Amino acid sequence: MPITQIAVSLNKTQETQLRAQGFRKDEVNLNKGTQGDEVHLWYKDESSGEAITRIQFSYTDDMGKGLSDAGYRKIDKNLNAGAGGACVYLWYYKGTTEADVAIKDLYVSTDATDEAQRVRFGWERLTCDLNEKAGGNWIYLWVKRVTPMYIGDVTATSTWTSDVDLLERGYTRMDDNTNKFVYKDRVYIWYLLTSDEQKAIRDLQVSTNRDEYNNIQQQGFNVVNMDLNKGTGRDQVFLWFRKDGNGPIKGMGMINNRAVQPYKEVGATIMEMTQVSSHCGSFTFYLCFYR
Repeated sequence: MPITQIAVSLNKTQETQLRAQGFRKDEVNLNKGTQGDEVHLWYKDESSGEAITRIQFSYTDDMGKGLSDAGYRKIDKNLNAGAGGACVYLWYYKGTTEADVAIKDLYVSTDATDEAQRVRFGWERLTCDLNEKAGGNWIYLWVKRVTPMYIGDVTATSTWTSDVDLLERGYTRMDDNTNKFVYKDRVYIWYLLTSDEQKAIRDLQVSTNRDEYNNIQQQGFNVVNMDLNKGTGRDQVFLWFRKDGNGPIKGMGMINNRAVQPYKEVGATIMEMTQVSSHCGSFTFYLCFYR
């Protein structure tokens, strides 16, 4: 049955209230590995009622404004409550575009090996660490839909001006800034889902220097006209796609060093995007996709 309602609890009293209302609890603490409150996701799957078709997250006011203006509904409970990280909020949408297919199941992963198994079985990872800036485990929400979906288009933005338009057209924002830990331009990759295999993207590439740019261009790929390193002073990085060749791509996301080997073991394609440094150390970020 499709999921029609989502809620969040921040304490035992709220858990009791949601349980009395017939919600089902996901047992994973969304603050796992931190000193924050015990936060849990709850949901209802019902045969009647409008299905939830998209979920996004916000951790800045600008992200939230675009979601609100596009008609998303906010669960006004900070998923990082008590943890000292960014204020992370869950938003959901009940849409009717071609990209809006009912979500029938949710899963919360807490380590890279767990993530890789979700990839293996065709789940879609929502690209936002729910412990954003709080330390602890890397925690991601995964969704499964009532019918198989494919990546039909990709784009990228560095301002908030087109968020509402893209959201209204059915695009999903990968809620992880490709300039993570760099307080310059915030660059986000977006994708558009389709249930039509014939409309699917079948290959993705990333160029990190001029030679790679020219080589990928000569192979007939289309470039997403946005430097994923915009404003950082580092080498330009571009995302490329084409709709001929191999099997249709079912999912894509951003991962860091810790997830590379588990993802490779389940057949995901991994491409290095950029290297950054933070108070936590140095990270290499990769774009991955799977068929």
